[in-house]
Amino acid sequence: MTTTSPNVYDKLKALGITLPAVATPAAAYRPFVQTGKLVFLSGHLAKKDGKVIVGQLGKNTSTDEGKAAARAIAIDLMGTLHVAVGDLNKVTRIVKLMSLVNSAGDFTEHHLVTNGASELLVEVFGDAGKHARSAFGVAQIPMGACVEIEMIAEIA
Repeated sequence: MTTTSPNVYDKLKALGITLPAVATPAAAYRPFVQTGKLVFLSGHLAKKDGKVIVGQLGKNTSTDEGKAAARAIAIDLMGTLHVAVGDLNKVTRIVKLMSLVNSAGDFTEHHLVTNGASELLVEVFGDAGKHARSAFGVAQIPMGACVEIEMIAEIA
């Protein structure tokens, strides 16, 4: 079984990342649910300074802006995962991400947008951060967000 680096929090500190508090759900759902060794995190919207990053990729938002938004979501997901399990060093694998990209019909770089989250998770968790993934283009996301990502993680 692949494991994380000796201290995930040292890695986050070195990257200048402070984990945010878990956002209050905006509807009838929980931010996370654990069953056995798996923790399922609900979709997180792209935010900056607490406000939803609104936009449509391929229309009024660039791939680089979308990638930065996906990276910000990964930070929020790690904050939620920390609350869910109490210690990110318990994470043995990031199992899967599902990324929804608010995009124009002819936009085809969903995978590049989602790399913003994927690359950060690998940077923080090492081999344990390498995950399966789906990236979809969708017509709209709640509140007009440019990206939404959900995650499944395995813990020891």
